Amino acid sequence: MERALARRAASGDSDAFAELVARRTPGVLAFLRRLLGDAEDARDVAQLTFVRVWENLDRYDPAWAFSTWLFRIAGNLAIDALRARGTRQRTEAESFRLVKGGRTSADPDGPALLAEGEVRRVFESCAGVLSEKQRLVFVLREFEDKESREIAQILGCRESTVRNHLFQARRLLRDEIRKRFPEFVAGR
Repeated sequence: MERALARRAASGDSDAFAELVARRTPGVLAFLRRLLGDAEDARDVAQLTFVRVWENLDRYDPAWAFSTWLFRIAGNLAIDALRARGTRQRTEAESFRLVKGGRTSADPDGPALLAEGEVRRVFESCAGVLSEKQRLVFVLREFEDKESREIAQILGCRESTVRNHLFQARRLLRDEIRKRFPEFVAGR
């Protein structure tokens, strides 16, 4: 469906493009908010993302999912925004799943389930230790539930590179969460 809309939009159908924007805006905004840590910046980058999509629809290859192409553009623009704002981050977060998932049956004394807003607050306060690529990979994997293969397509890199960024992001986030929020880490 989205591939057909993209083809129609590429041929000048502004209604088809408006439908693509309407369908994808909530997901792109959520992704960018997590990545950038700021709702206003997310709105600005989302708007720029859709401008870039419109300008480059003739370059879209329907062999790929439209969402993959869209997230690649959004991710690259977000990295540019992070660099421009001077917030180079280095990351990894194996234990962030603990924060994201809350109490487990194996850990009856673990933290109670956290509200989505609390998870976002913890992540945003700790994500500064991550590089732009690590943060992008982590958000795509943990918040957007993308597989390594799709993340590699979005970033234009190998799956092994994605796995390495994710491993490093989890490690760095685990260490940062231990420092800032020890109450969320089992076996303190």
